[in-house]
Amino acid sequence: MAASDERDDAFHAIIDADGRIEPRDDMPDAYRRSLVRQMAQHAHSEIIGMQPEGNWISRAPSLRRKAILLAKVQDEAGHGLYLYAAAETLGVSRDELLERLHSGKQKYSSIFNYPTLTWADIGAIGWLVDGAAITNQVPLTRCSYGPYARAMVRICKEESFHQRQGFEALLALTRGTAAQRAMAQDALDRWWYPSLAMFGPPDTPSQERTATHTEQSMRWGIKRFTNDELRQKFVDMTAPQADVLGLRIPDDELRWNDERGHYDFSDPDFDELFRVISGDGPCNEQRMAHRVSAHADGAWVREAASAYAAKHATAQQEQVPA
Repeated sequence: MAASDERDDAFHAIIDADGRIEPRDDMPDAYRRSLVRQMAQHAHSEIIGMQPEGNWISRAPSLRRKAILLAKVQDEAGHGLYLYAAAETLGVSRDELLERLHSGKQKYSSIFNYPTLTWADIGAIGWLVDGAAITNQVPLTRCSYGPYARAMVRICKEESFHQRQGFEALLALTRGTAAQRAMAQDALDRWWYPSLAMFGPPDTPSQERTATHTEQSMRWGIKRFTNDELRQKFVDMTAPQADVLGLRIPDDELRWNDERGHYDFSDPDFDELFRVISGDGPCNEQRMAHRVSAHADGAWVREAASAYAAKHATAQQEQVPA
């Protein structure tokens, strides 16, 4: 048996045993490329996702809300750091990943190309967007690639806090004035379908545009559920929460189905999803322009940190006895 065949057999034996692939293990190039693509998109989404919420830090309605939001945005920066570091274990540099993001060669979640028009949008992002993220990311704690799975454990714990914070912020609005309740409903109306689209295109072959990576990712143990299964889990979780808030999900087809044991619901506009992904969303240009500008403005910080690290390393070497 050829050595390449033995390495391939060893890889598949770990996958079939529901084990973990580690950075020094042999892995197919296609598996490595798929992980880099997914982890990079995830990391990019975390740092781009800081923008719509950071927009409200200085306008939060109270010092408490400001402190909570500031902590959340800091968490998102940390999530990006964990994920870029995990991706680097696959032999790709962070600078290379950022260059791909800035040049448009890699994407981030479409949800962050929508504007945050009111304070209620911050609550909706926490409740819906982070709720969708939790639904999608908890299974990733069992991802077949070890560094990705371990990074997701801490990220999911923090996302759970973010989701509760968003729900509580909306609850306060729905217990407030008529204008505040209307603001909360308006935010739900605008964020519901983009949140459903976060799970990606449908998996069903009957649809004109379907998911392209799900089947292979599930065979490799990177994903554990299809896009449609995750979307259903999210709706089943969120619909009762809307009742607690006293808000109406903007879907006339939403109803409990006893026979299926799930909620029936309307699909998001997948044509809109692909338009936003391709760059034709409300805030695509703004998000990328801000990201590229911030990266350029921070060059001196990175250069200073590199110079300090080099100086520190030289000093340590000089202290080593000959």
